[in-house]
Amino acid sequence: MSTVLTIGVGAELVQRFATACDGDVVALGVEALDADGGLFARVVEAGSPGVTVLGPDVPEERALALATRADVLATPTCIVMATNSTDPDLWMRAMHAGVRDLLTADAHQDHVDGVVSRGAEWASARRDALRETSGDRGHRVIVVGSAKGGVGKTTVSTNLAVGLARSGVGSTVLVDLDVQFGDVASALGLAPEYTLPDTVHGAASTDPLVLKSFLTRHESGLYVVAGSDSPAAGDAVTAEQVARLVDTLSQEFRHVVVDTAPGLSDHTLVTLERATDLVLMSSMDVPGVRGMRKELDVLTELHLVPRNRHLLLNGSDAAGGLNLADIEATLGAPLDIVLSRSNTVPLSTNTGVPLLAGQSKDQVARGLQTLVSRFLPESEPKRGVLGRLRVGAR
Repeated sequence: MSTVLTIGVGAELVQRFATACDGDVVALGVEALDADGGLFARVVEAGSPGVTVLGPDVPEERALALATRADVLATPTCIVMATNSTDPDLWMRAMHAGVRDLLTADAHQDHVDGVVSRGAEWASARRDALRETSGDRGHRVIVVGSAKGGVGKTTVSTNLAVGLARSGVGSTVLVDLDVQFGDVASALGLAPEYTLPDTVHGAASTDPLVLKSFLTRHESGLYVVAGSDSPAAGDAVTAEQVARLVDTLSQEFRHVVVDTAPGLSDHTLVTLERATDLVLMSSMDVPGVRGMRKELDVLTELHLVPRNRHLLLNGSDAAGGLNLADIEATLGAPLDIVLSRSNTVPLSTNTGVPLLAGQSKDQVARGLQTLVSRFLPESEPKRGVLGRLRVGAR
């Protein structure tokens, strides 16, 4: 019989669960939720129990929020609520949150036996599904890079990640790999509790379930590894740690989008070794285009250009003195997408609301959505002048 983890459950009900699972119960007080890693760390410590019971001592709204997160993160434990509530709508709210069973604090032994049996069966089925998913060849690691800063890379990264998360095609995580001055969290309007250094140390560095508890969730459904709070803390993150982080995330999420620092740091290079896609960006100026060509040449020599390459020109403006034909001649390759300059992006950046998080239908949003579509099933990326789409962002 599967292990049962109880949190905030009274002694009599804990005993009934012990009877139902032949004594294989881990009983904790509600204070366990406030310890490092919260619920998900406790689940790991209990040996990934088939059933986790959130009892009456856990505030109702907190229990529902935990159940929702466990469901979104595909945590392979069945969440059950034990409650003293008489709210007639609780069962519907609990079901929507991902709670698999609901019982009263004075539930009869037969009821408890049924909850444990159904929960163990559900947890086993979920683990089997997760094992099948982990072998899914559709998983992609998408690196967004540029030779120089100030080209709108974070704008593109955040909108790409939000667009993928909202597409409903698998789960998406965005990693801020600008270890010194990353501002992904700001661009998304997030105030993260944990940042990149937290995800590469301790239990989070070795256990996917604990790692997921260190991610920050955006309202779009996107999960985020936020940049470090300080350059010094970011500098302490090694390339080896980044490699391990990306490897773990790529097993847990359908899309891993990585916003890198300008240039080719060791962190970027180890991520490119694992990438399925590279979105290489430049602004519409001579230094940017020449830098893009140099970076592409270096990556080609190092055999680090992934099988899917997407060349993106950002901030296109006819008044800049350059034309697309000259830029493509310099690059020695056609551009995949050209995004024109727009005044809508600064407002989006300053308010922390990505364009693809809303209902915008202007050129900028359409262009970013076109980029998103290149990573979705049935998408057919086109290169060359006829296949290029000129739209807006900066």
